[in-house]
Amino acid sequence: MNWLQKLPGFQQTPYGFEWRLLRLMPTVCAAGTLLPGLMAVVARFLITAGSAAELARRIQLFDFVMIGLVIFVWTLALTVTIGCVIVWLMKGPAYVADGYDVSHSDAPKG
Repeated sequence: MNWLQKLPGFQQTPYGFEWRLLRLMPTVCAAGTLLPGLMAVVARFLITAGSAAELARRIQLFDFVMIGLVIFVWTLALTVTIGCVIVWLMKGPAYVADGYDVSHSDAPKG
């Protein structure tokens, strides 16, 4: 038995938008990590009003928001990547499935 017998006459669908998205995901992850990191560094120079405790609280809050943004971007990129891989696999070649004889296929119960 040939386990990977391709379906005869199947026309493979050309790859399209999913490949463009897959190639874009490393850039999205890098930008989604570096930009919030740079914003957190710049915030230390721009947030200057208030007492030392108030200043530390504001900077820490901003850092937490930037960490949340990075995690959100990573989750978004992972979700889009999984979707693109699924579409890519679905556009691949079709294979013949093994037949399974059903006992009531000729005379279904009525």
